[in-house]
Amino acid sequence: MKIKKQNDQLYLFADKVAKINEETEKRSQEAEERIKIQRKEALLSAKEELQNERQELEQEVKQRRQELSRLENRLLEKEERMEGKIQQVTERENDLAKKLDELYEKEDYLADLVQKQMQELERISGISGEEAKRILLEQMEKELKIEAAQLIRENENYIRETSNVKAREILSLTMQRCAIDQVVESTVSVVNLPNDEMKGRIIGREGRNIRALETLTGVDLIIDDTPEAVVLSSFDPVRREIARFALEKLISDGRIHPVRIEDMVTKAEEEIKELMFKEGEAAALSLGIMNLHAEVIRTLGRLYYRTSYGQNVLKHSVEVGNLAGSIALEIGANVELAKRAGLLHDIGKALDQDQEGTHVQLGVDFARKFGESEEIVHCIEAHHDNVTANTVEAELIKIADALSAGRPGARRDTLEIYIKRIKKLEEIATSYEGIKRSFAVQAGREVRVMVQPQSFDDAAANKLARDIAKRIEAEMDYPGQIRVTVVREVRTTEIAK
Repeated sequence: MKIKKQNDQLYLFADKVAKINEETEKRSQEAEERIKIQRKEALLSAKEELQNERQELEQEVKQRRQELSRLENRLLEKEERMEGKIQQVTERENDLAKKLDELYEKEDYLADLVQKQMQELERISGISGEEAKRILLEQMEKELKIEAAQLIRENENYIRETSNVKAREILSLTMQRCAIDQVVESTVSVVNLPNDEMKGRIIGREGRNIRALETLTGVDLIIDDTPEAVVLSSFDPVRREIARFALEKLISDGRIHPVRIEDMVTKAEEEIKELMFKEGEAAALSLGIMNLHAEVIRTLGRLYYRTSYGQNVLKHSVEVGNLAGSIALEIGANVELAKRAGLLHDIGKALDQDQEGTHVQLGVDFARKFGESEEIVHCIEAHHDNVTANTVEAELIKIADALSAGRPGARRDTLEIYIKRIKKLEEIATSYEGIKRSFAVQAGREVRVMVQPQSFDDAAANKLARDIAKRIEAEMDYPGQIRVTVVREVRTTEIAK
């Protein structure tokens, strides 16, 4: 009886298995049918899309052929007009040639006539033509010297009266035209997070993610209690920007691990290089400078992330170019040369972190290397008085550089620090005996000392300048250089009665 029940159960189980197999086979066939239908629909959709694209392409080709046909007709018309103009020019040239021959004939006739008159005058006056010419030139030379001296005296008086007013007017107009926003750069950047859980993912297991990011970028990541934010700290703005860009990409991507971090940092470096090139190109285009070497543009772009006393150096260079060009236009100097020199005057600051030397010398060598003219090189070399400026444009670059750096808010130095430095310079200069007055000029980069002439001879004036310079070096902290100029003036006046 037991065996019979087991057999019945086996038969029932076999029937169930058979039904399941049939159902499975049926569903498989239905799935295959659906897949076939979907493939046919996809194929039809692809064919329709291909047909539409082909029609659009044919339409575009047709339009371009029509445009080429119109251009060809316009060129033919221009060619016909040019042929007519060439014929007119040829006729004018023939007329001019005839008139030129007539002029040559008249010139020969007049030359003969003048020769005969000269011979007659020599006979009547009893002196030769050369001797008469010499006497006349001597008289004219005396008269011209007197007139020149009078003109020089009048012009000196006029220039002395109007030069200060005109200079202030030119500088005022130029500064109004070239106003550029100034933003003081900081040494930190903040990256916003979608939530505070992301901080743990950035740190990673046992800190491996944050160590990888800091090692690859050279930037310190500060993760504290600030909600939904990470602070990036570095004195190198390029490294800080690479780290910010890579971290933002990692956060949006969601996959944060050392290998992914390395890939993102590499991509960020490439994109920052492209951005710097675009910024350098945009700076050159904004001044209308079109023929710069690609390496010069690339190096200019590095100044986009370079600051000097908190001032963005690329924006400062563009402003110096604009200021120098505007002043050059007002006084009749070379505008293009002034703009180009203004843009390139601080290019050495893009190199001084990687190479030895001052930014002036590095800029001079770089400009010569990439084919800049000697006028541009001289402007770069003279803009901090390393050499004496012997061109108008070089002086303009010095003026524009001082204007740009001296704008309110352009540099990080506060007014209080600036005033203290000026007062300290004047106190040191006037602490010696025999000093009339002292003036700190050029934003504290030069101090001029007026001495009593009876108390100092030339040797003593030289020693005084050296002593003041040594005291300034020992007692003050300042950027760059400070020039000490001692003025010893002796005036002698007599009155003709």
